[in-house]
Amino acid sequence: MRLFIQLSYDGSPFCGWQVQANCNTVQQELERALSIVFGGKVTVVGAGRTDTGVNARHFIAHFDLPVVPDGGIAPFLHKINAILPPAIVAEAFYSVPEGAHARFDAISRTYRYYIHTQKDPFARHSCRIWFQPDVEAMNRAALPLLGQHDFSSFEKTGGANKTSLCTVTEARWKALDETHMVFTITADRFLRNMVRATVGTLLEVGRGRRAPEWVADVLEARDRGKAGQSVYGEALFLEEIRYPYPLLTI
Repeated sequence: MRLFIQLSYDGSPFCGWQVQANCNTVQQELERALSIVFGGKVTVVGAGRTDTGVNARHFIAHFDLPVVPDGGIAPFLHKINAILPPAIVAEAFYSVPEGAHARFDAISRTYRYYIHTQKDPFARHSCRIWFQPDVEAMNRAALPLLGQHDFSSFEKTGGANKTSLCTVTEARWKALDETHMVFTITADRFLRNMVRATVGTLLEVGRGRRAPEWVADVLEARDRGKAGQSVYGEALFLEEIRYPYPLLTI
């Protein structure tokens, strides 16, 4: 029986999603909790690999159980949350088609990156910047990112992916108030470090160091050295993952 599980997590205490040898990760904690609750080794496959410090409000993973537990699966959610650390919450189980895959079946993912320009004691998951960015200029600069492109210029070097092609359907900045802004980007897939490099590049435009047209040149160069510096991960959230079939809560 294959199930999807939905999580939210604060990425600050973890070295990202994927299991690592010498550092605690979200996947490691989830597999430990599921294995204890279901009385045997449970391996989970995530919808993606969030980096160190990156947060998720809607993360999906799948795992298999040999049989449906007596009384159904829903009562186990409370037991799993009792074992998971405070920074992770399991929110729902979903019934999915046979053979469904949390990573390969996803048709889009949405990330948001938060910034603020004035000291804010409550903005722990937002990046403080020391200038007032030009939101209109950054939105003009983001337009060339829409569509299918090779995003090598925004990818951390040394990756093992076969292609750097991604199709971006949304890339825009929005002012939440006078001192807080958010960047939203949606694509069919994301490369390692892609969102943080994109934000850092657009902020170069926002602070007036580069013209909006520069971002198109960076994209065309397919050279990570041409883009801006990556911003830090603690202000980045995975917000939504969409699938071509309905996720039915059980």
